[in-house]
Amino acid sequence: MRNRATLAAVSTVTGALALTALAVPAAQAATTAGPAVTFSALKVNSGKNIVVGTTTQVTVTATYTVTKPATLAASSFQSGPVLYRGDTLGTSSDDLMLGDNPGTCTASSSTVLKCTAKIQFRPETSDDDELVNSQAGTWKLGALAAAEDGGLTWQSGFGTTKLQRKSTLTVNASPEPVKKGKTITVTGKLSRANWETNKYAGYASQYVKLQFRKAGTTTYTTVKTIKTSSTGTLSTTVTASADGYYRYSFAGTTTTPAVSATGDYIDVQ
Repeated sequence: MRNRATLAAVSTVTGALALTALAVPAAQAATTAGPAVTFSALKVNSGKNIVVGTTTQVTVTATYTVTKPATLAASSFQSGPVLYRGDTLGTSSDDLMLGDNPGTCTASSSTVLKCTAKIQFRPETSDDDELVNSQAGTWKLGALAAAEDGGLTWQSGFGTTKLQRKSTLTVNASPEPVKKGKTITVTGKLSRANWETNKYAGYASQYVKLQFRKAGTTTYTTVKTIKTSSTGTLSTTVTASADGYYRYSFAGTTTTPAVSATGDYIDVQ
């Protein structure tokens, strides 16, 4: 995944559709006509949110259709999906993300290409072109075609996707065993990936549900809702009533996916 907060230009470099601040001046990109193509049916990651952890690269697939004139050779341009933020799609967009390589297209007719592209997302290491925490959230979807002469064709209007920091959630109910009517303390922690430190950190001030599933049943019921501390920790008490499983469940936010802890069993005697 190549990305920049402010992009000067987009061009083809070493055969790949890539972002660069130097290869093609913005003025040229604005005046050179792009390929006479249109895009349709763009879908990224099968319409699901893109969730990235602390260290592992996440690769998602994008599929789309290109319609072109019969006289325009498919080999004369490259194409691929674009994630962007801001009101408009183009070299002046607030933020842009493209795949490391252009899409691979197969002709289904003289005017229609069916294309697939891979987009890589990497937490930050030593490369400025990798993810930082501020990039989590909603991104708009578009597409780009780049001609051999540097001309660019942009197309927006394909909906949105969410790029999210992977979440984790733990739970511990104690003491165990416990006598019926006594107090159970349920602790846990909600954390999410920090792409800049490559570690998980507590997610502060988030509402989380404490849920209970009675032994022998399959459905969790919400007991109460509490808020995480400044370090993401959780702690509350309940009265022991029956054998079963306690868990915490987080509904998620724009930047962080929903997650539920694995239930912790309590033996009530």
